[in-house]
Amino acid sequence: MYVAVKGGETAILNAGTLLAQARRGDPAVSEVSVAQIAGQLRLGVARVMAEGSLYDEELAALALKQAAGDQVEAIFLLRAYRTTLPRFGYSQPLDTARMAVRRRISATFKELPGGQVLGPTYDYTQRLLDFSLLAGGAAPVVAEAAQPLPEHLPRGVDLLGEEGLIEPELPPPGDPAPADLSREPLSFPAGRATRLQNLARGDEGFLLALGYSTQRGYSHTHPFAGEIRMGEVALEVVPEELGFAIQIGEITVTECQMVNQFAGSSTTPPQFTRGYGLAFGEAERKTMAMALVDRALRCAELGEEPAAPAQQAEFVLSHSDNVEAGGFVQHLKLPHYVDFQSELELVRRMRAAIASAQPAEEQTA
Repeated sequence: MYVAVKGGETAILNAGTLLAQARRGDPAVSEVSVAQIAGQLRLGVARVMAEGSLYDEELAALALKQAAGDQVEAIFLLRAYRTTLPRFGYSQPLDTARMAVRRRISATFKELPGGQVLGPTYDYTQRLLDFSLLAGGAAPVVAEAAQPLPEHLPRGVDLLGEEGLIEPELPPPGDPAPADLSREPLSFPAGRATRLQNLARGDEGFLLALGYSTQRGYSHTHPFAGEIRMGEVALEVVPEELGFAIQIGEITVTECQMVNQFAGSSTTPPQFTRGYGLAFGEAERKTMAMALVDRALRCAELGEEPAAPAQQAEFVLSHSDNVEAGGFVQHLKLPHYVDFQSELELVRRMRAAIASAQPAEEQTA
C-alpha cells in the first residue's frame, strides 16, 4: 500500500529546480546543444530511438539532454512522448536488400560480392584514451574511394540459400499480420514476429548478457555472423487514395543475420538456421545480441530442448523492457510506510513469542 507524502510540495518543486541546475552544470561552460548531441553522440541517440520505439534523432537527442545522459531515462521520456502522437497507418516492410550500405561485413565469406565494407567502426581501433580530443579541432577528412559502391549489395547469406544449405525465409501459414506490442499486451505463446518486436525495443544490456550466455554453453547454438549491414533504407507507405507504395523518407538501420548449424530432424535435412536482429540507427552490438537471442528462442520450433535461460521465451520477453524494469525497481522508493509498519509489528511479535518460549523451555529442562 502506498500513502501520499503530505506537506512536501515545496520540497518537490525545489528538487526539480536542483535537477535542472545539476543538468546544466557549470554556467561558465558552454551549454551542449541538441544538434551537437544528435551529431556527435549518434550511438547513444540510436539506442534511445531503438528502445524508445520512435525514429527521430532530434527528439532522441533532446531526451538525452533532458535526462543528463541517462539513456534509460531518455528512453522513458521518448516512449512517453510517443504515446501522444497520432497514428496515420503502417509503413511497408523495409527492404534491407536495397539498403544504401555504409557498412557491411561477413565473418563467413571472405570474398563477398561487392566486397567487405568496413565503414565507421571501433573494431580496428586501440581501446586507449585519445587525449587529442581534449583539444578539439577540425573534423578529419576521409579520402573517397576510387570506385563507388554498387547501388545494392546482395546479402551474403543468400549464397547459402542458392545451394539450399540454409533454411528459406518463408512467412507463416496464412501470412498473418504481426501483433503490435505498442497497442496490445504481450501474451504467450508468442510467435517469432512478436518476439522480434519485443527484442527490438528490449534493453541492450539485458540482450547482451543473454547473448553472451548462449556462447558460454547455456544454449545449443554455434553461431557465425553471416552478415552485418548498416545504412539507409527507404520508408514507404501505401495511401488509400493511391493504392500503391510511395517513398516518404529514409531511415538508418542496422541488420544482423547470424548463421547457426542445425543437425536436422526426421523431416528436415542438416542445414544452417538463422538468427535475426534489426534496430534503428547504428546499433551493431544490439542487433548481434538480438540475433543470438532470437535463434535461442527458436529452440522449440527446431525440436531442441529449452534448457537455458535464453531459450525460455516467457522469462526473456517478460524482462527485456528497461522502462518496465526500471519502473518496478524504482517504485521501491515510493512510501511504503503502512507495509513496513505491519512487517515491523510482525517481527516484534515473533521475537516476543520466541523470548517468552525460552524460559518455559529452561524450566522443562
